[in-house]
Amino acid sequence: MLRELARHCASTALALSMHTHLVGTAVWRWRQGEPVEPLLRRVAEDEVVLVGTGASDWVDSSGTAKKVEGGYRVTGRKVFGSGSPAGTLLLTSAVYEDPAEGPTALHFPVPIAAEGMTVLNNWRTMGMRATGSNDILLEDVFVPESDVWLRRPTGQWHAFFTIVAAISQPLIMSVYTGLAEAASDMALGIARKKSRRGLDLNLPYLLGEMENSLVTAQLAVQNLVDLCDDYAFEPTVATADATMVRKTIAANACVRTVEKALEVAGGGGYFRGCGLERLLRDVHASRYHPLQEKRQHLFTGRVALGLDPVG
Repeated sequence: MLRELARHCASTALALSMHTHLVGTAVWRWRQGEPVEPLLRRVAEDEVVLVGTGASDWVDSSGTAKKVEGGYRVTGRKVFGSGSPAGTLLLTSAVYEDPAEGPTALHFPVPIAAEGMTVLNNWRTMGMRATGSNDILLEDVFVPESDVWLRRPTGQWHAFFTIVAAISQPLIMSVYTGLAEAASDMALGIARKKSRRGLDLNLPYLLGEMENSLVTAQLAVQNLVDLCDDYAFEPTVATADATMVRKTIAANACVRTVEKALEVAGGGGYFRGCGLERLLRDVHASRYHPLQEKRQHLFTGRVALGLDPVG
């Protein structure tokens, strides 16, 4: 669904993938017997739109949570809130300085319409402009103790991140693969028109390079999907590592595909009316989803050495 939608509007597909992977994570938790059925019913029956901040929080989290009667007061600024203009519920985290356990990341939902919540209209970017990935400001927002569903030490790997990675990456990278497929189709159409006027001897080579990059992306994303198979999935560090490696391969291949599509199109592709310009801007966003390439290399190298992946 996301791959097909991305052929027509990658921003819409990417914003939807952010909601979808949060729903998918809740489904996985429900299958483990966790009490998330009320959330899933709200999504299904009330069309609640979920917005996450995991991409910016990662293992360290951000913002502060101060203990008060009945819960916490949370203050912080969350970035990359994709879909926030239409969002209903923010799934986020903040750091509580636990007097016994030390810095502890608390994970919780909070209504975007809650007192102290502000969606900032500041998404001014090179690409993926229609995702509405604004910053979200939390100012002394009350979070009931009963809404905290996960407590974990900050800065340390947790099995939860494997679950999120395995569910999110096939969805997110499917968007960029669909975008790359659209660019490839567009470039091929231009190339066929060019060839009728006389074949440029370099054109078949360029098309071959473009196809190789596209197939690399398609294979990597299909492998991501396979890693998340219900029967094969295990929330281990090895699974997380395999997911991150394939994300990097897929992202780089998608970028190469769209750049090669522009080369195939030639000077005509440089004009905005062609459509490749938007796809080229959008595809570069693939590199900023966790883990970014060099961070993935470090993660993978540490895993290979038997070290804590984020230590």
